[in-house]
Amino acid sequence: MRVAKLQIRITALAFMALAGSSCQTAQKPVSLLPPKSAPALTAATAAPVPKQAQTTTAHPATAQEVTPSQAQIEDQIPSAVEKVEKTESQSTSTASDSVADLVSKVEADFQAGLANYQAGRKDAAKQDFDNAFNALLESNLDIRSDNRLAREFDRVVDGVNRLDLGDLTADAEGQKAEPAPIDETNGIVPAADPSVRAKAQAEIKSTHSDLPLMMTDQVAGYISYFSNRGRGTFERAFARSGRYHDMMVSILKQEGVPQDLIYLAQAESGFQPTAVSRAGARGIWQFMGSRGRGYGLQHSLWVDDRQDPEKSTRAAARHLKDLYAQFGDWYLAMAAYNSGPGTVQAAVRRTGYADFWELYRRNVLPKETRNYVPIILAVTIVTKNLSHYGFDDVSMDDALVSDEVTINYPVDLRLVADCVDSTPAQLQQLNPSLLRLSTPKEGTFELHLPAGTKEQYQTTIAAIPAGMRLWWRYPTVHSGETLASLARTYHLTAKSIAEANHLDGSELEADARVVIPIAPSKHPLSENATYSRRIMRYKVRKGDTVETVAENFGVPALMVRRWNGLRSNSLHGRTVLALHIPVSPNSETASTASTKSAAHTHKPVQTATTKAPASHSGKAASDDGSDESESDQASVLRHKVKSGETLYSIATTYKTTVAALKRSNSNVATLRPGMILIVQPRQ
Repeated sequence: MRVAKLQIRITALAFMALAGSSCQTAQKPVSLLPPKSAPALTAATAAPVPKQAQTTTAHPATAQEVTPSQAQIEDQIPSAVEKVEKTESQSTSTASDSVADLVSKVEADFQAGLANYQAGRKDAAKQDFDNAFNALLESNLDIRSDNRLAREFDRVVDGVNRLDLGDLTADAEGQKAEPAPIDETNGIVPAADPSVRAKAQAEIKSTHSDLPLMMTDQVAGYISYFSNRGRGTFERAFARSGRYHDMMVSILKQEGVPQDLIYLAQAESGFQPTAVSRAGARGIWQFMGSRGRGYGLQHSLWVDDRQDPEKSTRAAARHLKDLYAQFGDWYLAMAAYNSGPGTVQAAVRRTGYADFWELYRRNVLPKETRNYVPIILAVTIVTKNLSHYGFDDVSMDDALVSDEVTINYPVDLRLVADCVDSTPAQLQQLNPSLLRLSTPKEGTFELHLPAGTKEQYQTTIAAIPAGMRLWWRYPTVHSGETLASLARTYHLTAKSIAEANHLDGSELEADARVVIPIAPSKHPLSENATYSRRIMRYKVRKGDTVETVAENFGVPALMVRRWNGLRSNSLHGRTVLALHIPVSPNSETASTASTKSAAHTHKPVQTATTKAPASHSGKAASDDGSDESESDQASVLRHKVKSGETLYSIATTYKTTVAALKRSNSNVATLRPGMILIVQPRQ
């Protein structure tokens, strides 16, 4: 028995020694070039034995030649085995622990979600499932590279999909995401039709493409799929491609990569900028967040550059160019684009083949990646031979053309639509990188407008104070509309609309523009306010407190503490905060948003009245609404808040500060029409 055990250990040690020498060779940078053409793949074809010149793996036959004597091995067994076991333990313990810890956390959140769902607490269940998803997607681990993570991810996705939870990431004012077509297409492996394969094989000989084209059973299977069951998916993607085709081809050419890589985008997203995959990849080119940041694609509460067609195309071209430089082959570059360069590199090292089709045969790539390249080749072949596959009646959409204006203030797209006689939906289509119906709160943004409307927008928006551009509206009066009907539509009073537009009567002329002064106080935020279900992770910075973070993101400090289990204003020991962004804007945000204009200083608006609009006098209003004289301002005043006014506009009127107003009025943050504010004279 001892001899048998010893022989087993000897054999294992010899095998490890050989494997070690092989790995040392395989870990060198890939120097093998793929064959110029790979043979067609069929299910019945056995994988050929690699030639010595093609592989970096030592041939088993050499084992007898290098094996030392049994006595030498027996002397070295204890120390060698101990060394191997120690090395293996050190190399795997960290990774195993991190994966096990992550799976344990995700499973705990998932089970908590199921328990809350069964108890009828859907909101709590959604929160738990959000936690499970976020833990997986925001980790630094490759989900598909570890079977445990992959199983857990699929388990959570399948479990949640079976429950009646609605949209876990729904946001009343946020952008609606679309499922990425690649998820559906990649989930099937259609059988090849021999006649389709023969036809396609003949066609590719005369098809011009700057990508290498070849025919396999897998490619033929997907050609059959897009010609039949997947016809609708192909038609919608091809039609939508017209919106971006010229722009994308131009960028791919500028970056020095094959222009037919545009079909990768067609397969990935169907040219839908808001496409989101099950794994969290986003945009036309389906970037993951970390990979996108590596190529300059930033995302925040307001904007996600992965959904910007032009920026993401530039990033994708550069990423694919880098992958080609690494692997020297476009098929491997596309495979690495899908599963990551590390996954493909590991497969090449493991087999010694820098050839996609050989890696396919040996089943060393993830299933999604094995299907990925055949899908792109099938899309390319069908698109370049539309009439041969019955797509004669399909045409591309017109290219999206727009005017661009760089703005440095936040503005609601509904107000922009009023200014340029458009619709919010059209503006969202022109600005798909915006995650909400408004532009970023801070910094600059390149706003895309319908072609030919730039001057109209700039002229019209000037009538709206910068601090009110998130709330006010500026519609065109339609025939039959009155102040009363507008007041009902926007849930205001006719008097407030008349005051904002300096109107004496209730008559309005058709086609006149009217300012609708929706007050920030119409959107109060409290613990009962509506918040996005999507969790945003905020990295705590030096000097942050609960109050400062709450102010920056426009949410009550109470809610920040509640979401994160905090009892004080201190963030000591915290590195990350979980935040839910409000669906409606914060009134206090409005009071600090404007640095130049306020409600009482906006330019007179041309309306249908015959009387010249009266400008504001700049005097303070008393309790009953009458004007106070300048001499009265030396004493304490009481100001009655009017619709549309903010702390900033009131402070400007009285030549004081927002901080002073807050001190005199119990740190008031939200104003409502009719409130009385105490105004202390400035010292």
